[in-house]
Amino acid sequence: MNLPNKLTMFRIILIPIFTLILALNIPAAGIIVAGTEISVRAIIATIIFIVASLTDLLDGKIARSQHLVTNFGKFADPLADKLLVMTAFIFLVAFNQAPAWVVAIIIWRELAVTGLRLLLSADGEVMAAAMPGKIKTTTQMLAIILLLLNNVFFNNIGVPLAQIMLYICLFFTVYSGTDYFIKNRGVFKDSFSK
Repeated sequence: MNLPNKLTMFRIILIPIFTLILALNIPAAGIIVAGTEISVRAIIATIIFIVASLTDLLDGKIARSQHLVTNFGKFADPLADKLLVMTAFIFLVAFNQAPAWVVAIIIWRELAVTGLRLLLSADGEVMAAAMPGKIKTTTQMLAIILLLLNNVFFNNIGVPLAQIMLYICLFFTVYSGTDYFIKNRGVFKDSFSK
């Protein structure tokens, strides 16, 4: 197994650990950081999320630069990304840190684009990540980190940066999903011609 695939496997292993940390109510006093209380659970989960996100960045760069793209990587890398992000957003709804309707739209988009990728791959096409999709991923990860950490560093100055980033990520989630479907609408051409 090559290094990018090992990094993807490591990320997949981190997802259930991330889930357990968020699901378990770790009995520990919160820590005050920059005047904001953050639970130990949130700190540990955020560290795991950041490490997993960094492996996502690394595995793709290594795979492309060293020509180590494999079918496993094409399948597992985007799957691991979706599982990590969707898990985080679902817990943020449970913790009343994100509105359910926002997370529902994000999940709809992720599932719809995954379905589109499957249709394209059946025809031998690969849908590469476009710039709006990359911005979407970055804003999602920043929003998740800020929300998990209870908007630390920004509460004292009265800037709800975590919520602002969540709505920026929602915009790019919808925009990039629409962009992918418009650019690849040809995959559905035979569906409406009969």
